[in-house]
This record gives sequence, C-alpha cells and structure tokens, in this order.
Amino acid sequence: MKPQSRYERGLEKLREIDGEAGERVLASLQDIAPDFARYLIEFPFGDIYSRPNLDLKSREIAVVAALTALGNATPQLKVHIQGALNVGVSHEEIVETIMQMAVYAGFPAALNGLAAAKDVFFHPGEPA
Repeated sequence: MKPQSRYERGLEKLREIDGEAGERVLASLQDIAPDFARYLIEFPFGDIYSRPNLDLKSREIAVVAALTALGNATPQLKVHIQGALNVGVSHEEIVETIMQMAVYAGFPAALNGLAAAKDVFFHPGEPA
C-alpha cells in the first residue's frame, strides 16, 4: 500500500472534520489562489491535525478558542464551530469554550464568538 501524501492525508482529515464547509472554502480559492488551497490542506490538516496525541474534539475546542480570541476570523470560526459539532463537541462545550475566552480576549471577542455559535447552531448549512 502506497503511503498517503500530505495532500491526500490533509484532504481526508478536512473532510472528516469540516465536510461540505471545508470543500466550499477550497472551492472559493480555486479561481484566485489554488496554491493557497493546497497549502491549507497540506500544512494544517495534512501535518498538524493528523498528528497523534490529541483527538479531533480537543483540537477543534482549541481552534474555537483561538479563533474566538483572535476576534477577526468570524467566517473561519463558524466553519470550525461546525467542525467541532461534526467531531462530537456539544453545544454546551462550545459555548463554555467561547465564554472562557472573555477572561483572556475580552468580552467583545466572546460576544462575537457567541454570535457566531448562535448562527451555526440555529442556521446550520448557511455559508460562513
């Protein structure tokens, strides 16, 4: 059996986590930056998400926390909130993760994160 390339491994992991939302992100880059779409698959998903020692639930909780704290990545936060749900993180765990960020990133970042979560929870399937 031939070993998987970084791209193949990353695409498989992206599909496992983000499903159609991940596919939409890749498609949105094809006409402007197809190389960037490849980098997005190879490094984060092919190299980092595929590492051992953290399960996908833990990884997605960390990503939701980081994107909430950044405060300027709402489309990506929505994709990863859906990804967290896809890998078994509950609504309550997502809300608690975002609320925790008020301590470290401030109330505005947490409020924006909660608004993103509300959109994902109550309007699933809408583009981010």
